[in-house]
Amino acid sequence: MRTGARRRSPPVREREFHERLARALPAGRGGLLPLGDDATALRPPPGRVAVVSTDTLVEGTHFLPSSPPQRIGAAATGVSLSDVAAKGATPDAILLALVLPVGTPQAWAEAVVLGAERFGARFGAHVVGGDTKPGPVRAVVSTVLGWGRAGQLAPRTGARPGDVLVTTGEVGRGGLAAARLAAGGVRGRRAVVDLLDVRPRVREGIALAPIARALIDTSDGIAEAARLLARASRARVVVEEARLPYARELEQVASTPGRRRAVAFYGGDYELLAAVPRRALPRAVAAVRRAGGQITVVGRVERGRGAWIETLRRRLPMPEPGWQPFGSSSSRVAGGTTVRPLSKGVRHRRKVRATLK
Repeated sequence: MRTGARRRSPPVREREFHERLARALPAGRGGLLPLGDDATALRPPPGRVAVVSTDTLVEGTHFLPSSPPQRIGAAATGVSLSDVAAKGATPDAILLALVLPVGTPQAWAEAVVLGAERFGARFGAHVVGGDTKPGPVRAVVSTVLGWGRAGQLAPRTGARPGDVLVTTGEVGRGGLAAARLAAGGVRGRRAVVDLLDVRPRVREGIALAPIARALIDTSDGIAEAARLLARASRARVVVEEARLPYARELEQVASTPGRRRAVAFYGGDYELLAAVPRRALPRAVAAVRRAGGQITVVGRVERGRGAWIETLRRRLPMPEPGWQPFGSSSSRVAGGTTVRPLSKGVRHRRKVRATLK
């Protein structure tokens, strides 16, 4: 669906919209229940348990009016896929609910759904149902269902002293996109799309879950993930700064250690942070490599409490997040722009007159 078709598209008419989707989506042609029925029906694989996650993206809070609708649909699906990946589950189904102001072009709504379908299909998951409702501002609610093994869900509570802390991919990719958005110009305009570039580590999660004691995604940044892991496991989590696989270009926008941490820990990375028994580390590295990914040792789990960052000279408490979804604090970057990590609130106030709290 071309974004340029928005202006010429008629407004959403619910029944027609659902009928078009039933013809366009794979689930509408082969599901146990037809797409558009009261519910969907899925066959669980033998010996598996359902793993479900829901996320909401709201216009003016998580995306802009100018954001490509296909990318919005893909991002909405991606953030839920990331949570399912953090439990080592294999994605199967996507439910998508759209809240649309009266008069929203139908082409926009269709592009969101097709963007979600195409993105989910890369991981074997398809849109099987959802809902459409009128509302004051556009919002996309995604629910992803996957299948995991009861004994291999790697809960946040599982980290133990002596474990090695590893992360997939890079640290700071989301923060770099936010910094570019704040800087404006050509790169700032591109960052509107970059902030919706969610890359869930589904295959890596499936590989790590049978080996790791604990898994968590870094949608809110590796610092916050370390803090949540420490709290849930009642242990001390130490991140070694020198080991962090910082994203390329980070040095260009952050010349001091403090600024580097602020950008790198900003959020929106969607990597996985895992606590792995030390003896199982070679097996974890090999498993993730076979899945097409990579992991880096970034720290360890100790006896004690809290999350800490260890520099070359000293150990510091992990920096607190600069934002709270329902609080009064905000993360301001140069130029007065306010932005937040995507899953919990990327915010941009340059041209949006929405209520952002």
